[in-house]
Amino acid sequence: MQLTAVGLNHQTAPLSIREKLAFTADGLPNAVSALVDGQNVQEAVILSTCNRTEVYGVGDAENIIKWLADYHKLNIEEIRPYLYTLDSNDAVRHAFRVACGLDSMVLGEPQILGQIKDAVRVAQEQHTIDTWLNALFQKTFSVAKEVRTGTAVGENSVSMAAASVKMAEQIFPSIADLNVLFIGAGEMIELVATYFAAKNPRLIGVANRTLPRAQELCEKLGVNAEPHLLSELPDILYEYDVIVSSTASQLPIVGKGMVERALKQRQNMPVFMLDLAVPRDIEAEVSQLNDAYLYSVDDIANIVQSGQQARKKAALEAETMVEQKVSEFAEWQRSRQSVPLIRALRDEGERARRYVLENAMKQLAKGAPPEEVLERLSVQLTNKLLHSPTRTLNKAGAKSSELVEAVAQIYALEQPKQNK
Repeated sequence: MQLTAVGLNHQTAPLSIREKLAFTADGLPNAVSALVDGQNVQEAVILSTCNRTEVYGVGDAENIIKWLADYHKLNIEEIRPYLYTLDSNDAVRHAFRVACGLDSMVLGEPQILGQIKDAVRVAQEQHTIDTWLNALFQKTFSVAKEVRTGTAVGENSVSMAAASVKMAEQIFPSIADLNVLFIGAGEMIELVATYFAAKNPRLIGVANRTLPRAQELCEKLGVNAEPHLLSELPDILYEYDVIVSSTASQLPIVGKGMVERALKQRQNMPVFMLDLAVPRDIEAEVSQLNDAYLYSVDDIANIVQSGQQARKKAALEAETMVEQKVSEFAEWQRSRQSVPLIRALRDEGERARRYVLENAMKQLAKGAPPEEVLERLSVQLTNKLLHSPTRTLNKAGAKSSELVEAVAQIYALEQPKQNK
């Protein structure tokens, strides 16, 4: 058994690489199932967010790397420089740190824990998680809860949603005077939209693949909001001063040409565009246009670092707690490694018991006195159970002090003192 984690994140890979290895929510079940069905690993959980793609598995890291490249139709050497591979305790430690928000762009941010739980739920539904990963992630959730309640690592953190508003306010003096368009209606967009809605913008638009979901989000926001289909974007884009996008599309939804036409209709009034999607929803070339201020998820980094120093002190305490929990999990792993041996030992004892019991029953059936049968049974059972350890000790003699000490410990024996 080998616990393994393979992945890349905002610290090891630029957005242009991360988006190539991202998994959509719709495609994740088939992906994790294919990983295990292909016998690349025995168990697997795939975590894919805007800042990271990670595969936790029981198996060989190289098999996972090859599968990642093949699945995304990439050259393995194209992605290898950006990947980290972690085994055993390092993989456990990484899982704990990620869940606690210690490895996040926003130190201590809570959203990642929910994303991990979603990834585990998908793996459970696809039956790609068993003894080892189930134990790892149950412990991971427990550790994250202890760290978040026992330290201040998550306090005063600036979420990406709050940072989105701050970025817009750097370009426009008042959100209340703006029309804001959200492309997509998923969890991230809902979080960001809630922050913008609190600023009472003049108008909010929600464009989504399905109209009912867009309508539902508009109703939740409780402000002047109107739903749209994605197909309406070319006709309505010019109406909005702020555009925030986060969908699960594998291809850009907003192209350079579309934005160019919108800017002409706006008579070159500036537009703030924030692309939180991985892969990106808005073509990178849009940033070349005058009056189009395009930012990606990586550009938020400087803003979300505010309050970082205060949280770093708490993070030291959290790291200490994580190390303690890693040791506890390692001890559990070691105890599990001996389970097959314990089972084999008990099976051997059961075979010996049945053998002497059958002999005793035969003797009783022939009319032998019960006292003699019981005496013979006890002698036979003792000889059978002690035969292997006695023979092994005789063969080893005094050469193997470790074996002698082990047997003495197993049977709680006091070793005789050596004559000097």
